Amino acid sequence: MQIPSVTFKTRVRDESVGGPNPFRWQDRGSDEIFNGRKVVLFALPGAFTPTCSTSHLPRYEELHGEFAAAGIDEVICLSVNDAFVMFQWGKAQGIENVTLLPDGSGTFTRMMGMLVDKDNLGFGYRSWRYSMLVEDGEIVQIFTEPGFADNAQDDPFEVSGAEDMLAFIKTRG
Repeated sequence: MQIPSVTFKTRVRDESVGGPNPFRWQDRGSDEIFNGRKVVLFALPGAFTPTCSTSHLPRYEELHGEFAAAGIDEVICLSVNDAFVMFQWGKAQGIENVTLLPDGSGTFTRMMGMLVDKDNLGFGYRSWRYSMLVEDGEIVQIFTEPGFADNAQDDPFEVSGAEDMLAFIKTRG
């Protein structure tokens, strides 16, 4: 399965922009991100949420060196949050290696078939938790958490963690 073709609205630091928010918009296309590269992408329900902040994102950051040693070009954390929220979350978490990719309108997530309604938690539409290995724009492996459903009562975190993905990559040789 090919990665959906979308444009992500990101923000990058630009010292030529004055004021307390020295950033400019930069579009980043899925072709630029995935084509000709090996990428691990993990998606989660939201920045600043408990499991995402205490386990999911931090462990990928901790194991980033092992992913790089295994030939991974980029490790990406995707969430249906805007670029400003993702930036502040990365800053609060001390993230230096994992790329935080905002899917503000949920377009990529919807095209992946992973958009769920979390209105029962007051979140609205968000991503279901999953991870995937992508090589040259092709999804090689995807680990989707069980119980995929709108307004799910649980937020499972059993198969999409950094250890699971790293073990899969290492078994491929």
